[in-house]
Amino acid sequence: MTEKDTDSSPETGSDAAISRRDVLIVTGASIASAGIGGHGANAASSVANIEAPTAQSAKVRLSVNGVSHLLEIDNRQSILDVLRERLQLTGTKKGCNQGACGACTVHLDGKRVNSCLTLAVMHDGAAITTIEGLKQGDTLHPLQAAFVEHEGFQCGYCTSGQIMSGLACITEEHAQSVDDIRFWMSGNICRCGAYPGICAAVRATAQDA
Repeated sequence: MTEKDTDSSPETGSDAAISRRDVLIVTGASIASAGIGGHGANAASSVANIEAPTAQSAKVRLSVNGVSHLLEIDNRQSILDVLRERLQLTGTKKGCNQGACGACTVHLDGKRVNSCLTLAVMHDGAAITTIEGLKQGDTLHPLQAAFVEHEGFQCGYCTSGQIMSGLACITEEHAQSVDDIRFWMSGNICRCGAYPGICAAVRATAQDA
């Protein structure tokens, strides 16, 4: 058996020794050339000529925690962004910004909503209640006090959304049992895992209401 027979590696420099990398490079170049020479060039030109849409604004009147505000806002702004960036009400938190965690829950005309998914321009004249609007002076709302008593929070980031959602559960009469509370508040995520305290606080407040 010769030395050549025992060596299974391809001979460098020969036509048979084309690597996988070489094939990919040649194939990629061919595809790119075809695209540039044909419809690809036209498509690229069309994309380049598209002008970005200009932002439009509108005047909206919102009653937030009993205070009326006339605001000129970008049509694309959510209620969450208006609350935090325009009105400086930062108690409502931006968590996922996709409606999946519940940290931004507020009451809109008496119903709980994920404010990150709700365009402000669509709710001219609406009444909004945030976590800042619950306490009376220096006195905490009973549910806020119950969260402290039952240790319904740890880091506190989700707490405002949990309280607003829990209060809605009580108003909706969905806090008759711990199982009810777990079901109707399943859209509110606590990454610290303080669920037993949250449920206990909501249940105790519902019983005292």
